[in-house]
Amino acid sequence: MRIVIARTMAEFSIDVYTNGLISGLKAVRPDWEIIELAPRSFDRSSSSWSLRIQKYYERFWRYPQKVKQQVADIYHIIEPCDAHLVYSLKKTDKPTVVTCHDLINFFYPDNLQGSVQLPLISRNAWLYSVKGMKFADCIIAVSTATAKDTTQILNIDPARIAVIPNAVESIFQPLLPEKIESFRKQQGISSATICLLNVGANHPRKNISTILQAVEILIQKGLPIQFWKVGANFTDKQKQFIENSGISSHIKYLAKPNKATLVQIYNAADILMAPSLHEGFGITILEAMACGTPVITSNISAMPEVIGEAGVLVNPQDEKEIANAVIHLHENPISYQALIQKSLTRAKLFTWEKTAENIAKTYEELMKTRKIS
Repeated sequence: MRIVIARTMAEFSIDVYTNGLISGLKAVRPDWEIIELAPRSFDRSSSSWSLRIQKYYERFWRYPQKVKQQVADIYHIIEPCDAHLVYSLKKTDKPTVVTCHDLINFFYPDNLQGSVQLPLISRNAWLYSVKGMKFADCIIAVSTATAKDTTQILNIDPARIAVIPNAVESIFQPLLPEKIESFRKQQGISSATICLLNVGANHPRKNISTILQAVEILIQKGLPIQFWKVGANFTDKQKQFIENSGISSHIKYLAKPNKATLVQIYNAADILMAPSLHEGFGITILEAMACGTPVITSNISAMPEVIGEAGVLVNPQDEKEIANAVIHLHENPISYQALIQKSLTRAKLFTWEKTAENIAKTYEELMKTRKIS
């Protein structure tokens, strides 16, 4: 079988998914031919009108033409923002699959407004693209929560949606105790310090402000807390809260480390704090679990289906409940150690080979259905 994988413009998290899927497909279907295509990437921080025009030309004209010219059995579009590719592919009756990671911009439109100069144009372009999923032969949703959103928002028949979860890269794994202790010493914290961690962006839905409120409660109770933020930095408002609350010495921003350092950070932390208000999946939860780091996360959206019984679920809007979850793990070392083992066991269920096998079966079923019809 010949598969075209249509990548999106360079984006870290989506590239992780694409690379994992391709490596998995090559492992489980070594006789298949995998064709990787990608649009030209542009500097997203640039305010150049010329560059923006080139970007739209690339995205909506040149790249679709490039994809359509390929001869393949299946065309797999990796991101909903590129689902406009379906429009041109369907004109030639080419079978299409789209992976839907999330539809969060429907719930948080400010995600788009905060990153572009012309939000109305960008949002309409995004809507045009995403609605292309309605004409795809199959949608792969990375979680049941995302599948539900896809059905409700785009009115797509659930029968056309396959729920196939993300996976975790093998680099995320437990490190030796001496390496963990060495890293914590480098960061200036002792073995007695309770190190809390958050990894990722800082959109409002990531709920960082509530985490900081929980951290303040824990510090007021006299617990030796250190909170590490990885990824996007704190907002000005959050920095002001940190300063006004007098908790600056307990907060550390670790920027955007490379993958090897991120593994060290996960291992050195005692708990991952991930009480997001909405996630299509929650890959950082899985990465922490694979490193043996217990997770406190939300009891809503996709998080419960990722964590299973291997983490602590909380109301993400209740800072006291979040703080109490930290206290419980700190005061119950037996429960804490049990959670580590559950995390490691559950993380092993999410491999790229397993994800690729399920996606390969989806391709095969789609081809069989089209031949019958």
